[in-house]
Formats: sequence, structure tokens, C-alpha cells
Amino acid sequence: MRHMTIDRTLLGTFLPIAFLAVSPAAAKAACQRQSFEDSSYIVCDFHLATDDLRTFWRGPDDRPYATFDALADDLAAKDKTLVFAMNGGMYGDDLSPIGLYIEGSRELHPVNTATSTERPAPNFYKKPNGVFLVANGAAMVMTTEDFLKEAPSADFATQSGPMLVIDGALHPAFIPGSDSVKERNGICAPVPDRVTVAITEGGVNFHDFGRFFRDRLGCDNALFLDGGSAPGIYSPELGRDDPPAHGGYGPIIAVVE
Repeated sequence: MRHMTIDRTLLGTFLPIAFLAVSPAAAKAACQRQSFEDSSYIVCDFHLATDDLRTFWRGPDDRPYATFDALADDLAAKDKTLVFAMNGGMYGDDLSPIGLYIEGSRELHPVNTATSTERPAPNFYKKPNGVFLVANGAAMVMTTEDFLKEAPSADFATQSGPMLVIDGALHPAFIPGSDSVKERNGICAPVPDRVTVAITEGGVNFHDFGRFFRDRLGCDNALFLDGGSAPGIYSPELGRDDPPAHGGYGPIIAVVE
């Protein structure tokens, strides 16, 4: 398939799951660059009523897609078009999700409630972590604890961590002015029928990233997907087809047509 110019400035450290949007026409207006204080972001909005947003992980051969191109090629063979994709959550060396992963209403990996003894804890284990999910045409982000209590029947879901914003408050572990600046991406649902994803253009700390979701994007709950060299996006609109770091992408959040 035709490859696009690669801009590696949007890559991050952890390997996340990708998100896809369905209609090329809708996706053309979906993404825009935004500035917040001293940082720049790419922000993409998708509407569940018109955009076919799903999660992807493994192909017909039961192996992880690993790249956006592999997913796009598989969809093309089914007369579908990959409109947008983003790494969609953290994964292990074998590209399997670290936490909950649901695709097409099937749970392919269970919820991870483990606690790390490492200090500082790896990002996924900075509690509370959380879940992004789509259920019956509505999207939401909630803490893992709330997900287990409410047990929603999800069509698509991915677990990652930490939560960036919890009921309007920043994650308690975030430090204002922290010098831990990395490229990062995250997701929220400002309203139930709209999903917003953002990826940084350059390094930011967690505190600033959380405030961007809360104060600029208006998200009461938002979830960190990954950081460092892991984040990447596929967007013909932006001329982006980011190659994966760490050997491939695990879960992917995407929009398909």
C-alpha cells in the first residue's frame, strides 16, 4: 500500500492500542493542532453516530497486527478503509495487552488489578488506572475500580494507566513542574457520543498533560494510553503513518470506513 511521510516527533515510550475512524470525509475534519501554554498537541474528535470506532489487536492469522500498515492492508482486503489509528494501550513484549482488552464484545484479555512493588511504580500501576470503553453507542472513561463495580457490557475496551483526570481532579501522583517530560497520548469522552484523542508534539509532564485534557478539552475523566517512544498515529489527513517502537503496536484504537 502507499506509505506516508513519517514524523517520529509524535512517538512515545509505552506501546498502546490504536483507534480508528471510519469515514474519510469525517476524518478530514477530525484532527487539528492545538497549543496549550508552551506545548503543542494533535487532537482528533470522532462521533460514534457517524464514525466506526473500534479496537484492533490480532489479524486473521491470530498474530498482532503490530503496524498500522498491516491493519490497513487487512481492512482493504475486506473492502474497508483505515481512516485513523492510534496506539491504544500498554502491552508486553509479545504485543499482548497488559490489561483488559475487549474487541467485538469479546474479552480477549482480562482486567489487570495487580499492584507493583517497584518505586516509582510503572505508569500502568500508578493507581488509579482506568478503562476506556464503548458500550451501546456510548463511550466513557472510568477507573478500573469503577469498571469492576459497574461491570458494563462493553463492545470495545482497553485498560491503561494512570488515569489523567478522575471526576474533574488530576491524578494525585502528578507533580506540578515535574521535569519528567515525555511524548504522550491519551483519550477521553467529553460527551457519551464523542471520543477525543490527543498526542503530544514534544515532551510534557503528566501534570500538564492532565490539565490539557481537563482545562482545554473539557474532560472530567481521561486516560493515559502510553508515552516515550510508544505513541503513534496513522492519519492520511496529517500525512502520518508512524512506525512502532519496541517491535510493534499492541492494541490499536481506530476508525474504519
